[in-house]
Amino acid sequence: MLLVDVKERRYLITLRAGAAFHTHVGIVAHDDMIGAPEGSTIPGSTGRRFLVVRPTLSDVVLKMPRGAQVIYPKDLAAMLMEVDIAPGVTVLEAGVGSGALSMALLRAGAEVVGYEVREDFAQVARMNVAALLGEGARYRVELRDVYEGIEEGGFDRVVLDLPEPWRVLPHAEQAMRPGGILCAYLPTINQTSQLRQAMEHSAFGLASTLEVLHRTWHIEARSVRPDHRMVGHTGFLTTARLLHPDGGEGRSPQG
Repeated sequence: MLLVDVKERRYLITLRAGAAFHTHVGIVAHDDMIGAPEGSTIPGSTGRRFLVVRPTLSDVVLKMPRGAQVIYPKDLAAMLMEVDIAPGVTVLEAGVGSGALSMALLRAGAEVVGYEVREDFAQVARMNVAALLGEGARYRVELRDVYEGIEEGGFDRVVLDLPEPWRVLPHAEQAMRPGGILCAYLPTINQTSQLRQAMEHSAFGLASTLEVLHRTWHIEARSVRPDHRMVGHTGFLTTARLLHPDGGEGRSPQG
């Protein structure tokens, strides 16, 4: 559940009978929340009240246990659209980190195979996915280095959260079906530029790069203005399509 206090601070908790959640403004008994209608307000031990709602995926991503830094919700949303995720789409995800992208892909209906080189990250990702979606999710994480190759084939999508995604392009060409979409998430424009240059000498075309800036607004009576803080640059999203080998040298209809 998600607890929200009067100052809109948010706390993600797992309800257990007989347990209690301790904050600096009081203690909230789990038993008071179990069975309560969603959207209820529950008093704590000091009389302060907390709103109780089910967390959204965005709440879970920002509050869940982490092994590695997660991809922000604003970027996850854009990736789902850019990569065109739908039920039944098969995805190879390399660099699963804490599982934030895995959860977004799975919630959208994809079947995901993850490659991760660190066992601790893989375990955190499996735990977070199971906590949100249960043990039966269409999800498998393998301890593999995608730079060394992709063991399986026929993937509709390849999604990369790695420092050197250009090293994966030759492997992705063999592991994806023609027309499939590759997406790489990178923090710097230098990495992004190197990826785009590598794509010019690969079987991938129709490449594009974007970043997402998220700005909220303060609206209270006649006080209407942008909030003083925003989520600015977090990463660049680069996508490209795997072209059929009969397509020739061109990377676009005009190429």
